[in-house]
Amino acid sequence: MKIAIINGSPRKKGRTGIAARFLARTYDADLIDLSDGTLPLYTGEQEQTELQSVQSLKHKVKNADAVILASPEYHSGMSGALKNALDFLSSDHFAHKPVALLACAGGGKGGINCLNNLRIVARGVYANVIPKQLVLDPHCFDYDNDGLLEEPAKLVDEMVRELIVYMKAAVIVKKEAPAK
Repeated sequence: MKIAIINGSPRKKGRTGIAARFLARTYDADLIDLSDGTLPLYTGEQEQTELQSVQSLKHKVKNADAVILASPEYHSGMSGALKNALDFLSSDHFAHKPVALLACAGGGKGGINCLNNLRIVARGVYANVIPKQLVLDPHCFDYDNDGLLEEPAKLVDEMVRELIVYMKAAVIVKKEAPAK
């Protein structure tokens, strides 16, 4: 089973990138890193579908059995980079696919609005967002080792284990679904 994680931060050295890389390494997930800046601003123009960066995004998400959306909280919502990436995608890529949500906040009071914003947009592409979601604050990170500290890593593991339960259930449902 294949998990894709989207690092929704446009920052090269942001905490969301640290969390996304940690998840990719720990769970052998396919990392889609929006900080590389290769994805253009979504315009809806047909010629954008031919771009390699857009085709790669669509292919990776469509072929994943589950997706983790990770975003910093910017002004009580997800990053513009992640929203832009999601605008290239649709129910063709997400319908009934298990999705976990992770927000990286500035500390103390942030994150939940980003998660709510992510949940609303994920619903718009028919994703099956799992109940467990997570906010990581600045004190959760092992900055020297590009990872997470022990307790936050356990919380991430609980989220991924729940995602795997939904992923396995989705496989069973697909097998039992009547042919179209």
